[in-house]
Amino acid sequence: MPRTSERYVLIYAAVVCLLASAVLTTAAVGLRRRQEQAAELDRKFNVLKAFRAEVLGADGRRIRADQIEALYRAHVRELHIATGTGAVVTNDTGRRSETLPLYQWVENGRVVKTAIPVSGKGLWSTIYGFLALDAQLEEIIGLTFYRHGETPGLGGEIEQPWFQEQFRGRRIVHNDELRPIVVAKGPATAEAKADPTRVVVDGISGATLTGQGVTRFLNECLKQYEPYLRAARKG
Repeated sequence: MPRTSERYVLIYAAVVCLLASAVLTTAAVGLRRRQEQAAELDRKFNVLKAFRAEVLGADGRRIRADQIEALYRAHVRELHIATGTGAVVTNDTGRRSETLPLYQWVENGRVVKTAIPVSGKGLWSTIYGFLALDAQLEEIIGLTFYRHGETPGLGGEIEQPWFQEQFRGRRIVHNDELRPIVVAKGPATAEAKADPTRVVVDGISGATLTGQGVTRFLNECLKQYEPYLRAARKG
C-alpha cells in the first residue's frame, strides 16, 4: 500500500491513536493506584497525628511510610457506628452509607483515645481533619486539618500548629452535654475563653468565614457522634 495513499494515512493515524490511548490508560491506572495509596497513607498519618503519636522525626519530617503503617497496625482500631443510634456495626455486609467511621487508640487491649473524622465547608473548599478525645471522651487531645483549599496565609492557617493546639486540653462536655465549639472573630476575650458552657478559641485575622465554617462543621460532626460518645461515657 503506498504510504501516500489516503487509506494508509488513516490506518497509520488509527494505530498511533490506539497505541497512545493504551499508553495513557496504563499510565493513568498506575498513577491512580499510587495516588490512592498515598491518600490512604496520608489518612493514617493524620489519624496518628490527631492521637499525638510520634509521627515526626527529629528533623520535623514525617517518619517513613513503613513506620507509619507499623504504628497504625499496632495501636489503631477502625470501627463503624450506626448513624443516629451510635451502635457499633459488626456486620461487614452492612451499608457503609448508613454508618460513621471511628478510630480507637488501643494500648494493652484497652482503649485510651478515640478519634473521629471532621469535615465541612470553609470559605473556598471542603476542609478535612480528625479530632481526638481522651479516654473519658470529654477532652480534646488533638486536632488536625490536613486537606483544604483555603487561602494561604489567611484561612490556610487552620493547618498551622498554633491554631490546632488551641483546642488541645479543652473539655467539650459540661453537665453531660456537649459544649459548642466557637472559633472567634479574631482574638477571643478572656471572658469567652473562660465560659464553662462553650469552647472558644482565637480566630484567624482576615479569615472570619473560614472560622465560621470550622465552627459549624466541628459542632455538626460532634453532634453526629454524640449518641455513641454519650453511651460510651456511661460505660
